[in-house]
Amino acid sequence: MLTLVAAIDDATSEIPFALFREQEDMAGYYLLLQHICQSHGRPLALYADRHTIFQSPKEETLEDELAGKLPRTQFARLVEELGIQLIAARSPQAKGRVERLFGTLQDRLVKALRRANASTLEEANQVLQKFLPRHNARFAMEAAQPGSAYRTEPPYRELAHSFCFRYERTVANDNTISFGGHKLQIPPGPHQRSYAHARVQIHQHLDGHLTIHYQGQRLASFAAEQSEPVRVRQFTPAADTQTPKQEAVIQPHEAQPSLTHKPRPKPAADHPWRRAAIGKRPGGSAR
Repeated sequence: MLTLVAAIDDATSEIPFALFREQEDMAGYYLLLQHICQSHGRPLALYADRHTIFQSPKEETLEDELAGKLPRTQFARLVEELGIQLIAARSPQAKGRVERLFGTLQDRLVKALRRANASTLEEANQVLQKFLPRHNARFAMEAAQPGSAYRTEPPYRELAHSFCFRYERTVANDNTISFGGHKLQIPPGPHQRSYAHARVQIHQHLDGHLTIHYQGQRLASFAAEQSEPVRVRQFTPAADTQTPKQEAVIQPHEAQPSLTHKPRPKPAADHPWRRAAIGKRPGGSAR
């Protein structure tokens, strides 16, 4: 059983992109939005249901309220960074456009898959990408107003900073972190500096690999044993990457941290501080 993840342009009824996944998951919506941003640009807003992929089920705590941090999902963090408004549908009727789309696809797309004898995820996605241009040519229409609401995107290498899943971990005494049931070794920093007890950020990228970041510096990267399909919080390091690749790349928008501490100079033997106790009166005051 496969799950179809798709979007429809509310102004033109075009399907900008769609893909099959083994199940409905956050990585599928990341891939969907990433392709739309690359092919069309950033949309002004996204209209979605109240699935926990889009809306966090966590209740706001007093600490969250005082800190000004509302519980949010990885997807909500992503669209906020991209400057996209996320609008939550509050009734099935509010999603009528996309529901009618899936009704059409369940008829026409299923027949196309059957004719192609598609039986795997890869084969289904190949059929889908050939199906979409024909569907759009028949059902898409001109927008009521001229122009485009999509905003031009920067190069992909800049988008990659946002299109990843982020987690925080505390480094153990042996300079390791745990992720996906695996212990990952962080290389020592300058002058064999350990990162024990430091809070680091893990970036799980859509091609499967992990990068470890601390105060704007990328400390290490780990290749994945299998890049597809990407699973949130699931990771198995590749067999040939037991030793992580040490990084020295500083993100352009983040400052490089100071990782060394200079020792304080020792005062000389005749320094006044060393002679402070000499010549004190019984009452404690100096002459």
